[in-house]
Amino acid sequence: MRILPLRTSLPACVFLLAFASPAVAATVSGNAALTTDYVWRGTSQTQGDPAIQAGFKAATSHGLYGSVWGSNVEFAPETHASSEFDFVVGWAGNLADDWALDVNLTHYRYPATTVDLNWSELNGTVTWKQNYWAQLGWSNDALATSRNGTYAQLGARVPLGEQWRLEGAVGHYWLDDAYGDSYAHAQLGAVWAFKAPFELRVTAHATDDSARRLFPDLAGSRVEAALQASF
Repeated sequence: MRILPLRTSLPACVFLLAFASPAVAATVSGNAALTTDYVWRGTSQTQGDPAIQAGFKAATSHGLYGSVWGSNVEFAPETHASSEFDFVVGWAGNLADDWALDVNLTHYRYPATTVDLNWSELNGTVTWKQNYWAQLGWSNDALATSRNGTYAQLGARVPLGEQWRLEGAVGHYWLDDAYGDSYAHAQLGAVWAFKAPFELRVTAHATDDSARRLFPDLAGSRVEAALQASF
């Protein structure tokens, strides 16, 4: 069963969550990036071309938050997809001194396409000491296929002084219900925080053979570089 109501109501929920109650204190943050390739779960979303990305997040003191993020994309020509907007509503907070939890509902939306590519996913991420995380995502409409899909990721962040850090992750996407197969990917990147709020990131990505079979020309090994900023 597809999550049809979310296709129309979720974008409005983001703004209602952020601004409906003036009595609740809220903070607003944002981010922007210019990258040589938009890589998501090991596969390129821009056919290897550059992307411009930006987003903002409104969070309350109680942990509730809403965010909007956008990027240009390039899928199969017949879809006419040229942009992606991610709408997120969720809760994030500490479970203990070293443990934090983020649970959210993410809606992926692709305007002005000739086919329906919109879909939604439930996500949960547990973080330990702010530098190690485990993520689990599930959708009954994975990649807009009307089929189940589950994604898991383990990641780590290693500070190397005040300006440098390493970031790595491994993930697995179970798409057997949707595509009759699943795939794994890994990534390793270095980040240089050369001048606040700007950072330069270089990330190497790799996928297994299953990803290449599922997404020809979009999976495999690739390196992306990005100039990013948080404010």
